[in-house]
Amino acid sequence: AYKSPKFTLERVTENYEAYYDIHYPGEERQSAREENKSPIYNWHKENGAVFGEKAAWERVNYYLNPNEKQGDDSLRPNGWVGKYWSPAVALEHHATRNSAGLFDESSFAKIKVSGTRAGEFLNLICANNVVKGIDKTTYTQALNKKGGIVSDYTITQVADTEFLIITGTAFLNHDKGWLEKQMRENNFDQVEISDITKELACFGIWGPNARKILQKVTDFDLSNQAFGFMNSKMIKIKDISLRATRITYVGELGWELYIPAKESLTVWLALLDAGKDLGIRPCGYRAIESLRLEKGYRAWAGEINTETNPYEAGLGFAISSKKDNFIGKASLDAIKGKLSTKLTALTFSDIKDVAMGNEPIFINNKVVGRVKSAGQGYTLNKAIAYAYLPAEHTNPGTSVEVEMFGVKKVATIMAEPLFDPEGGKIKA
Repeated sequence: AYKSPKFTLERVTENYEAYYDIHYPGEERQSAREENKSPIYNWHKENGAVFGEKAAWERVNYYLNPNEKQGDDSLRPNGWVGKYWSPAVALEHHATRNSAGLFDESSFAKIKVSGTRAGEFLNLICANNVVKGIDKTTYTQALNKKGGIVSDYTITQVADTEFLIITGTAFLNHDKGWLEKQMRENNFDQVEISDITKELACFGIWGPNARKILQKVTDFDLSNQAFGFMNSKMIKIKDISLRATRITYVGELGWELYIPAKESLTVWLALLDAGKDLGIRPCGYRAIESLRLEKGYRAWAGEINTETNPYEAGLGFAISSKKDNFIGKASLDAIKGKLSTKLTALTFSDIKDVAMGNEPIFINNKVVGRVKSAGQGYTLNKAIAYAYLPAEHTNPGTSVEVEMFGVKKVATIMAEPLFDPEGGKIKA
């Protein structure tokens, strides 16, 4: 987007004109919109979608149904955070937790890595082992030499010499550029890296009824025995071949579906029809944010970045203990078991006490950290925040104070994950 003269001119003009305006959390820019759209954008627009923009992609924040009561406005966050808040997000959150949510994630960046040495290359740059066999999916980080997290993504091996990387909407150029840089520096000329983002739509269907709904539109066996967690298969819906990956970013049973873009509306409508008696609801990205905060799923540029390492971020499970070498391994080996800080979950008893980020955290009137990310957990009925704190202050049950607009609010350090700690829902 930022390579487009049209986008840049329109956006910098708006930024200049709005320079002295008061800017609230969740405020959306109005210039240079509709640069990139989902293949089913028109359906969203016709069905009450309220759009946000990320990296020049139009994405559904939430839906407003004029024929439906829009939820409980008493949950509106205090202060500035509540300006662009909507009670519709809580409705979508609860629909996903209690029945099923259908999400359009077509803006997610999709990168194909192929070639005879593709697996060898990816295992060099990834902390986890990503060569587990065809139709296996792996969550991993890519690290720099200091062990900092450059990227995090999922990788599915789709053939002997081909892999599909899924990463965030805003990280296509960042992650693809890193891959290409490492390919050059490590002499992997036989590897090919391609952006296929716009070739495939991506829909997430998550919730306790996700399997029942999806099974109604495909003959493929979706049982736990036939289709386990972190597996990926080619299936058919309405005679359309697509890839279904059993994965979640919300902490519920479900799948991400990767569909040829031109045929994606047929699949979307089929899922809505199949789920109409099972409580399915189209949902937006703000519900995803609330759901993933409850489950403790990390977001790059949110809780993790190049200055944080997997151990302090609670991602040690995604580091392979069997690989002899990967970028950053020596640094990780040196710090393993020597953590001085730890990413920690905090909750506030009042769900309206929502931090914006970077608020100071006090213990005994001393600043011990700052908020990295925050939001509302509608299942927990609490406000949530994450922060890196000194390891000695991370015991669950410890009380801290978080200063918001000059007022110190009491928060409690909690064990992770906050929601479904046994992980039973995602493996149901």
